[in-house]
Amino acid sequence: MDGKGRNAQDGAPSLSRRDFVATSAASAAAAALFATGNYAYAQGSDRIRVGVIGSGGRGTGAAVNAMVCAPGVEVVALGDLFKDRVDGSFNRLRDLVKDADMLRDYPDLASRLKVTPERCFSGFDNYQKVIGAGVDMVLLASPPGFRPIHYKAAVDAGKHVFMEKPVAVDGPGTRSVLASSEVASQKRLGVVAGTQRRHQNSYRETIKRLHDGAIGRIVGGQVFWNQGGLWRHNRRPGETDMEYQVRNWLYYTWLSGDHIVEQHMHNIDVANWVLRAHPVRCLGMGGRQTRTGPEYGHVFDHFAVDFEYPNGVRILSMCRQQDGTDSNVSERFAGTTGDTNAAGHIGGPNAWNFSGPNPDPYTQELTHLVASIRAGNPLNEGRQVAESTLAAIMGRMSAYTGKVVSWEQALNSQESLVPATFEFGAMPTPPVAMPGKTPLT
Repeated sequence: MDGKGRNAQDGAPSLSRRDFVATSAASAAAAALFATGNYAYAQGSDRIRVGVIGSGGRGTGAAVNAMVCAPGVEVVALGDLFKDRVDGSFNRLRDLVKDADMLRDYPDLASRLKVTPERCFSGFDNYQKVIGAGVDMVLLASPPGFRPIHYKAAVDAGKHVFMEKPVAVDGPGTRSVLASSEVASQKRLGVVAGTQRRHQNSYRETIKRLHDGAIGRIVGGQVFWNQGGLWRHNRRPGETDMEYQVRNWLYYTWLSGDHIVEQHMHNIDVANWVLRAHPVRCLGMGGRQTRTGPEYGHVFDHFAVDFEYPNGVRILSMCRQQDGTDSNVSERFAGTTGDTNAAGHIGGPNAWNFSGPNPDPYTQELTHLVASIRAGNPLNEGRQVAESTLAAIMGRMSAYTGKVVSWEQALNSQESLVPATFEFGAMPTPPVAMPGKTPLT
């Protein structure tokens, strides 16, 4: 974890070592996984052809994760709204499959990249073209505001899906994702989300013990994602409002959901996982203290939310993106007989610390998806990631309005943030939310 989570969708000129799975430890772990035979694979018949929708840093990183997650997985198509992003991704992937360090662990890596210039698509309809390019699975990594639309199209077309979190930015989008997830179940399609802690051994082993009663009944907890600021692109000459906002999607709620949804939902997802429930109501607050200029759109730079779960369990949620402040990305839960960080430590009478292999979870989530498809029992994480997304949306709604918000209010909200149609042109920035004045809709 680099403190910035999985929001590297900005089309940066190079990928992180994490996304390229370029560290020797991550590469060795993935190579060891292949050797264990923990997947069903028959040459040819089990080939899985992957298309990437959203080819910024995160989408390109996910393409690499796919190519190394299991033999027989090939990346065959790339799409993005912007041609320069598709071209950049294509070139970075071509360079990567020639990298000596990568080839040492994956000698046949070049054969897993089957993208051609004819299968590189741009424009608002790029997702339709990728889905129609003979793929079996799509990786959805465009800004979250587009996720419900792209997910529905993929499921309707009968494609397996890996989709980055969050999966919506508002109530209508969440309802769409829930409906598409039901269709995916009926079609027996695999669906895995970018909540990578769910595929990280240290978390999985810890939370299994919590569910077995290692700290007794859980009575409360705290979840945090506090860090400094993130990237931003200057406006280009002649750039329309739509293009500028999509290239700087973090700062527009219709695209990101604000950082409580885009980033902090990782930690909220852990709370849902630990408690095996979603919040029933919340009261939040937040604001905009340091990122006040128009170049930062209209999002907040800090939130604090009191989430109430079933049986009166309270979880304090806090997130912040302010330079010069202390960072804290963590979770903590207290039980009647102990406490835990959910990530490998349990304190109390059943004290325990995780030890053992802990492969790169960004690759593991795709390894698990591919293995489930090949085993004929595809994973479907659509509902759980939609519920964690909605919990974060609920917190944002409360902070924006200053009102207590219930789960039902968030789920049934008619406030649709995403434009009905997409085109390059004027798109005024909404006003910054003002608690007590911004209505709850």
